[in-house]
Amino acid sequence: MKTLLKVVLSLWIAVAMGGCGESAPPAEQGANAPQQTYKWKLVTSWPKNFPGLGQAPETFANMINEMSGGRLIVTVYGAGELVPGFEVFDAVAQGTAQMGHSGAYYWKGKMPAAPIFSAIPFGMNAQEMNGWLHYGGGLKLWQELYAPFGVVPFAGGNTGVQMAGWFKKEINSLEDFQGLKMRIPGLGGEVLKAVGGIPVTLTGGEIFTSLQTGAIDATEWVGPYNDLAFGLYRAADYYYHSGWHEPGTQLEFLVNQEALQNLPADLQAMVKVAMRAANQDMLDEYTARNNAAMESLINEHNVTVRSLPDDVLAALRQASEKVMAEQAASDEDFKQIYASYLAFYAGVKKYHALSEQAYYNNR
Repeated sequence: MKTLLKVVLSLWIAVAMGGCGESAPPAEQGANAPQQTYKWKLVTSWPKNFPGLGQAPETFANMINEMSGGRLIVTVYGAGELVPGFEVFDAVAQGTAQMGHSGAYYWKGKMPAAPIFSAIPFGMNAQEMNGWLHYGGGLKLWQELYAPFGVVPFAGGNTGVQMAGWFKKEINSLEDFQGLKMRIPGLGGEVLKAVGGIPVTLTGGEIFTSLQTGAIDATEWVGPYNDLAFGLYRAADYYYHSGWHEPGTQLEFLVNQEALQNLPADLQAMVKVAMRAANQDMLDEYTARNNAAMESLINEHNVTVRSLPDDVLAALRQASEKVMAEQAASDEDFKQIYASYLAFYAGVKKYHALSEQAYYNNR
């Protein structure tokens, strides 16, 4: 009887394994069978190895190369090495590169709703943005927006609250924004335009020269860590806070949908886990590095940090509400995604008033 059971069991296992196809060979054969190696290109909108922004794709690539045991090798290309910084989305959509790292506000010409997934003036901070994306339905809406292009977006890091920027002249009233040429992308740029300024979109590598030569009058970039690295203190005298325009700037990983689907399930899982880890790692790095960088700007380079006047901030907030309403009225995707954003924001803002904000006020 035991012999018969062994025979039946052996036959059942053979049939089951045969039904699995070539992807599930017997253990003895699978262990020794050669495994396919995948090589991916990852293009970015930042200079190669640039602190913070440029480190996230490097962190991701290193993790994937190690986690996969060399089965998936990701090579990172900085802006201009393979494609220009503003062509990252197209490169991923067309399959020129399997991945990209950039900011969603650069694609507003393709999708007016895209900047929502980067930063909304006077909107959610990094902690709140991550909550909406991963537990409030935001990531699903983001992926639906990019789906027609064959691109799958994922959270790719956050800088935290940015500085208001570097200005070649003092800002004492809203009139000082009239005709001001400022490098400021996304929805922040639309708000600047609404109060009389002239928004200019530049990649990071173009900012210093444009500010130094007077091609622009002001620029926002990120914060002390990156601003110090670019030497922006040598091109403008006035450094303002706080970052009303980008209260928690979300970066993105872009993945070619076909390339992702062609990976085995375990490698797909590794890609997603590594992106999630790199997303958190960027915020951790900025939280740690901005402190020392600000000290260096103040103590070594004699930079005076100023606060935008209250009436200026009030006017910018009012203009922001108007801009958001206009954007929602003109684009159905924007309207739908912004409604989700606002619903989550209303709840988390109310709770954080009792927790995070209350604690900040008390410590």
